[in-house]
Amino acid sequence: MQSTLIVKATKFITVFVLNIFSLPIALAHDFSITETTIFLDSSNTYKIDMLVDVDALALGVSPTSDSEQVVSILTALSLQDLEQAKQKARQTIQRRIRLRFDGTKHVPTITFPDHGTKFSVESELPTFLGLTARLSGEIPQFSKELTFGASRAFKVVNLTIVDKRVGRTVQQLLGVGEDSPPYDLQSRSMFGGEETVILRYILVGFEHILPKGLDHILFVLGLFLFSCRLRPLLWQITAFTLAHSITLALSIFGLFTLPSRPVEALIALSIVYVGIENMVTTELKPWRPMVVFVFGLLHGLGFAQVLRQVSMPKEHFLTALLTFNLGVEFGQITVLALAFLLFGWFIEKPWYRQRVVLPGSVLICLIATYWCIERTFL
Repeated sequence: MQSTLIVKATKFITVFVLNIFSLPIALAHDFSITETTIFLDSSNTYKIDMLVDVDALALGVSPTSDSEQVVSILTALSLQDLEQAKQKARQTIQRRIRLRFDGTKHVPTITFPDHGTKFSVESELPTFLGLTARLSGEIPQFSKELTFGASRAFKVVNLTIVDKRVGRTVQQLLGVGEDSPPYDLQSRSMFGGEETVILRYILVGFEHILPKGLDHILFVLGLFLFSCRLRPLLWQITAFTLAHSITLALSIFGLFTLPSRPVEALIALSIVYVGIENMVTTELKPWRPMVVFVFGLLHGLGFAQVLRQVSMPKEHFLTALLTFNLGVEFGQITVLALAFLLFGWFIEKPWYRQRVVLPGSVLICLIATYWCIERTFL
């Protein structure tokens, strides 16, 4: 009895520590976008595959927890405890998804098909139960519409419906906590027209800056700190916008690409440069906008990686590309507006450079230097 209590207490403490101290630098799976595919079969059944961290759900820990530690805990569980952990994952997923036919919530069967397969062993990062939660069941007879949604516990959902009955595939990008527009099960028409695509991709572009794009936020703040006067700042922002628009388009159309790891490391290095220049000079050099332009080319490649993850809709490809870029611009403008709101009152003060520009630039340099090392060597 005592040994059982000790084992349970140890497991509780381990899970607690994973929740509290899990850091972004841990070897954790990236779930910044929740890939979800709904398969509609001619036998009147459905199958929904969601890319989620099943291991973390089973233990009730953060998906940013170190994957190796999570796997070691699950491996050590008895068969009974493991089944309880899997049931916990099923219940959590059941609470967090909304699958409806004609407005009525439907309860699917939930399985984890990766568990015990070759995939879980060969995954780039360790996983025990796998990275796929499969929801399946029968489509209620005479159903007209299907909607799907996930709670705010999940990130942006990249939803794909593969309708095998008519050989058609449609896509929908859902904001955090949002339900999909109804998919017509009888006429098989595509949900979400151009207006929907415009709104969705503006949102994705904006969210990639605020709140998710900390590296891009720091770069824009670095430009602001160097010269918060409107005219020179506009020259730099214009150069940055033009540059990242060029490489974003070239990369999405497959004309120019680079591996993600060196791109992310170079983006961090560009932030370091901006911070250092802020500290060693006080006037805008003629080459500064050109340097910003070159760095903008790198950031555009980073934006393109996000778009490739969410699978651009073929029917409105150009619209999605343009509106994503527009969302990015809205995000950058918002960052600048907030910076002016916070620091604009002190720009003319004699102590502004010593108390705001220099400390801010040092902080930006330190963070970006850490990112550069992490993205290069870790």
